[in-house]
Amino acid sequence: MSMKSSIAGKLEAAFSPERLEVINESHMHAGHQPGFDGEGETHMRIRIVSAAFAGMSRVARHRAINDVVKAELDAGLHALAVEAAAPGEPVRW
Repeated sequence: MSMKSSIAGKLEAAFSPERLEVINESHMHAGHQPGFDGEGETHMRIRIVSAAFAGMSRVARHRAINDVVKAELDAGLHALAVEAAAPGEPVRW
């Protein structure tokens, strides 16, 4: 299973989102480090809307997501961009 699929499955199970996108942005970072060609799954963006985030601060939302994907972070996920919202909150995507 790909890291992207693993992350999506874990987020679905943990937050029952009404909207979820997990985007691999690794290719956008090619050349940022010597020898990094942008292949693989090292940079991800999560866009998620879930009622579970209602009343939570932005930091609390990020911490909750980081807790869910800890295994992926420990396994080499280098960067994680998080755009989390509760239903009814404005999003830019």
